[in-house]
Amino acid sequence: MSRIDPIPVTLISDPAKLVPLDRDTALIRLPANSGHGHADGEICIACSGITDVRALLYNLLEEHRRNMRPAFSRVVVDASAVADSSQVVAALTGKLPAQALRDHTVARMFYLAG
Repeated sequence: MSRIDPIPVTLISDPAKLVPLDRDTALIRLPANSGHGHADGEICIACSGITDVRALLYNLLEEHRRNMRPAFSRVVVDASAVADSSQVVAALTGKLPAQALRDHTVARMFYLAG
């Protein structure tokens, strides 16, 4: 069985510091509050589906596995619209408890670069 190297994830929280993308880079954009009636940072099941970075990274792996997206060797997460990116950092550095098998998969397959 071959060893798979973890994929680096670069988190961008300042829109002025967006990095150039190439064909080997997957991009995830985290949206701000969806605007459907709650303040930024409040728990909302609808918003959690589009802002859970671990779920989104797992989806990238699954899309590639199903030949729905090309291979990628790095990921850029644009969190510039998110008011507080500390939860994103916590999710990527193992500070949040794993909720599902996907979280363990993401912990093995991705790491926060820089």
